[in-house]
Amino acid sequence: MTLTTIGFDADDTLWQNEAFFRLTQERFTALLAKYADHDHLHDRLLAAERRNLGHYGFGVKGFVLSMIETAIEVTDGRVPASVISELMAAGRDMLRHPIELLPHAREAVETLSADHHVLLITKGDLLDQERKLAQSGLGDLFDGVEIVSDKTPPVYAAIFARHGTQAAQAMMVGNSLKSDVLPVLDVGGWGVHVPHGLTWALEHAETPTGHQRFHQLADLAALPDLVAVLRGDH
Repeated sequence: MTLTTIGFDADDTLWQNEAFFRLTQERFTALLAKYADHDHLHDRLLAAERRNLGHYGFGVKGFVLSMIETAIEVTDGRVPASVISELMAAGRDMLRHPIELLPHAREAVETLSADHHVLLITKGDLLDQERKLAQSGLGDLFDGVEIVSDKTPPVYAAIFARHGTQAAQAMMVGNSLKSDVLPVLDVGGWGVHVPHGLTWALEHAETPTGHQRFHQLADLAALPDLVAVLRGDH
């Protein structure tokens, strides 16, 4: 079927994101180094993030709350107020961090927006994602923006239907196999994986090798040519 609609993930697909979480996590482990070693703190924080996703969702605010919860747990409730204050300040720094576009992001969206219905589909905190999109300078290129609490097959099917197409005529491009690729393949669309050097542990998934509608690209520069091939343009 004709490819009519292309969805782009935002974080670590169009702009940097995970790198700032990693820097803040190092700040977290340094603050609590006297209470536990680095690996133990990392494991406890990841467990808290996994446990709290259903309560706080994705994004900086949930991450900060998980850091505070972990700090309280590993210190048996003795964490100094100054450490809690520093963790909250670290979260505010993340929410103020300038946007850094990834290579070829603007060119890929601009090129494909000429002949396709182009969407931004991202998950996370509404205010933060709106801020990042505004600062990215890419907002005017999208025909629609969807900020969702999670990316599941029913969510994608509803988004594509809302924007006037079937999932079978849609493509999703992103750095996460778990969130950007597998759910779209499940509803009959194309899934294009553009790996990022850093991937959050909770986003790891098996590569769907051999799936007819799965493609993997080194970067976004190759995306317009892939789309042209799928459309039969060359």
